Amino acid sequence: MSEKQPISYWEEIKRKGVHLSSLWMVAATLLLGKYQWISSLIFGVLLVLTLVSEHDYANNGKYLGRLYGKLFGKMLRDDVKPGEWIVSGGAPVLAAALLMNLFFQPLIAAGALAVMLTGDAAAALIGRKFGKHKTVNGKSWEGFFSFILVGYGALAVVFALTGVSGKFYFWGIAAVILAAVAELFQKQLKVDDNFSIPLCVGCVLFLCCRFG
Repeated sequence: MSEKQPISYWEEIKRKGVHLSSLWMVAATLLLGKYQWISSLIFGVLLVLTLVSEHDYANNGKYLGRLYGKLFGKMLRDDVKPGEWIVSGGAPVLAAALLMNLFFQPLIAAGALAVMLTGDAAAALIGRKFGKHKTVNGKSWEGFFSFILVGYGALAVVFALTGVSGKFYFWGIAAVILAAVAELFQKQLKVDDNFSIPLCVGCVLFLCCRFG
């Protein structure tokens, strides 16, 4: 897979719009509640469908691949060589949703996904547009703090909807800051931030439930 020229800011907006459209997974996780096997099944099926579509696209498929290219081709950060299997951001998002629902209770899973979907989008869009103070890996402090503010706001909404106690709001600060650091050092961690962000939030909130 070869690296493209940076996508335009408009394509970045559309890319993150797709990211934010996945907030339905947060709602599904909360609404299904104790029936997490259903949400896990949904995310699992969509993950397989996404991977198949991406593989078909990489191999110049006439059906799923062509549709995938029309919808998402310009948003991809890397060019694809014939026969190469590309994995976009969509597959890791679905995989993260699946793992969160398999291993954490609905509140934690929904909160972790909300932070990942909103915080990452804010960091990318605000950091790229207004990021003048650079930090590590070419990222900016503006993007970093945008992640924390927006991610924590989304997490607070999940907390408010579920009526949890005040301790969750306190632990949530630590969870979002840790997730923001993981996003900042994605290159060094060598883990897709769609995995590392919800994992950080999920683990901190799990500790809150156990020891808070």
